[in-house]
Amino acid sequence: MSGFKSGFVAIVGRPNVGKSTLMNRIIGEKIAITSPKPQTTRKRIQTVFTDDRGQVIFLDTPGVHKAKNKLGDFMVETALDTIGDADMVLWLVEPVTFIGKGEQKIAEKLSSYKGKKILVMNKVDTIRKDELLLCMDAYKDILEFDEIVPLSAKTGDNVSELVDVMFEHLPEGPAYYDEDTLTDQPVKEIVAEMIREKALKLLSDEIPHGIAVVIESMKKRGNRELWDIEATVVCEKDSHKGMIIGKGGTMLKKIGTAARPDMEKLLDCKVNLKIWVKVRKDWRDNDLQLKSFGYK
Repeated sequence: MSGFKSGFVAIVGRPNVGKSTLMNRIIGEKIAITSPKPQTTRKRIQTVFTDDRGQVIFLDTPGVHKAKNKLGDFMVETALDTIGDADMVLWLVEPVTFIGKGEQKIAEKLSSYKGKKILVMNKVDTIRKDELLLCMDAYKDILEFDEIVPLSAKTGDNVSELVDVMFEHLPEGPAYYDEDTLTDQPVKEIVAEMIREKALKLLSDEIPHGIAVVIESMKKRGNRELWDIEATVVCEKDSHKGMIIGKGGTMLKKIGTAARPDMEKLLDCKVNLKIWVKVRKDWRDNDLQLKSFGYK
């Protein structure tokens, strides 16, 4: 198709800068989970945006942070390695003038990157315009960008301008996916992440970083519009297990009740959800456990 543009676009940045929120906003669907807590995204998530101009395959990555365990190492390596697979990088930053160690690490990686580099300054709804200019100037000094786009992923302000900029810089190419494809992520993985997202939102700060969610079974019940889903929440400590279950199972019920509507929207069907909790001590530092939970 003449004039049709396409390419792989990596979204990188520190934890909690809004990478998944931006990707969900552009796609128009909730594919990646979000929460105010850092390190919400653990794996590379691939989504697809298609319109008349072309097709963008987004590679959403975990936040670049100082790793404290093998899972953290996996997340940082995933984020930095993804840069090499992309035709374009969107580097998401917050509107601040201080360039921290995490940002410096990303800048160092991008300094040898040959593709298109776009600095995306997110959360502009939180500052004044004169402050924004100072923040943009601070980043201009550390790296040469093809474009700098200020926006708010939360409100949607200026997001369409970013999409325009991406298509300006992407090369002509084929459609890699059907136009109605939104992600190549398995449904089981999306469902598991929906449960983890609700746990992130409902549990106290120290617990969610130590949990994983595994979908044990997912079956449609006969000819009825009903899915039976069985899931296990894995945690690292017996004390955490008690807090996840809650008194009389109240917390686990809250997590399931909060996750079910998202699942029903995704599957366009009623969902019967059962969740169990298991302890796997220090699984985030265990190679075998990490592999079994899909962190390869």
